[in-house]
Amino acid sequence: MEKMIEERRRSFQDKCLENGLKITPQRMAIYDELVGAKDHPCVDDLYRRVRKALPNISFDTVYRTLLSFSDAGIVRVVEGYGELKRFDPDTENHHHLRCLRCQKIIDFSNSTYDALKVPTEFDGEFTIVNKRVVLEGICKECSKKK
Repeated sequence: MEKMIEERRRSFQDKCLENGLKITPQRMAIYDELVGAKDHPCVDDLYRRVRKALPNISFDTVYRTLLSFSDAGIVRVVEGYGELKRFDPDTENHHHLRCLRCQKIIDFSNSTYDALKVPTEFDGEFTIVNKRVVLEGICKECSKKK
């Protein structure tokens, strides 16, 4: 497990350098917290978590850092319709299940979804850079609650 964490940190540092981002303690703390999260946190969630290690960090620093990470391809932004931006450290191709009640997001892989064809009426209209499928519904835990 430690070897995998160290490889992710090395990859993170390489991407930062490739994109002209200095490797600061704040950026490392934000990245480490995000990588350790399994809930696709929003900025506010990450800010509260990172403040435990860096009490003087500002919300704006966390927000701008996450946007910089997104621009550099270090993380992906996961957006719902009208929901808060949430962040995903897994930049490999995958899809999401999202609960409409509790907003939980679960990653999954599916080769059929990976192979979706773009409708021909969009040929020449868009250059597709990635394909992500989001399935929305009610999770098992929320279904049990009435």
